[in-house]
Amino acid sequence: MTDTILNLWRQPLTAVPESLWDRTDLTVLILADTGLTELPPAIGRLRRLHTLDLGHNRLTAVPAELGDTGLTDFLYLHDNALTRLPAALGRLGALRYLNIGENPIAELPDELGGLTALVELRAQHNRLTALPETLGELRSLRELWLRGNALTELPAGFARLTELRELELRENALTAVPPELAGLPLLRRLDLRGNRITELPEWLAGLPALEKLDLRWNDVTPPPGLLAALTARGCVVLH
Repeated sequence: MTDTILNLWRQPLTAVPESLWDRTDLTVLILADTGLTELPPAIGRLRRLHTLDLGHNRLTAVPAELGDTGLTDFLYLHDNALTRLPAALGRLGALRYLNIGENPIAELPDELGGLTALVELRAQHNRLTALPETLGELRSLRELWLRGNALTELPAGFARLTELRELELRENALTAVPPELAGLPLLRRLDLRGNRITELPEWLAGLPALEKLDLRWNDVTPPPGLLAALTARGCVVLH
């Protein structure tokens, strides 16, 4: 099927043109870096969209009707002024990629667990101090980017993210390596730079797929035995 695309990238908009909401044939809508401060509920009329880019704007909220679009591929909400996400976002059960980074979001809704097809979630440089338990429902998740938040721990449900390959926890407030990671069979890259970690658990050597462990800018030195075990099977340890 041929995409129907409307690309308004960097076009100065004080508001979305009303005529746009009649374009119910659209599959790709790009409104990035246009200066938008508001997205009307009429977005819910565009039910054939698979990609929506609202990044680099000044949105302070997005309407619940965003959950009616049936987005399947990409939703970009990064670099706005969002303080929360609507619970209705959890209705996008076929969405594969979500970027909510660079927003002053302090918490994620429990309903985010409904995004069961999500492969990549980017929530870097938000204001998160905790993650919802329902994050563990994202069983398809392969990459999770959480740099620059204020996380002190991970929820127990995190242990259910058995498809996770890449985890960035750089520049948070962790004082220990989260034990919820111990059973993740496919985790390849673990970035723990710039936390408050002072000791390392022995179970790190048992992560079967780990290829890179980045511990820089923590007050920690890997025990020789742990370092030798990881290095012997090809894991690069940076500390």
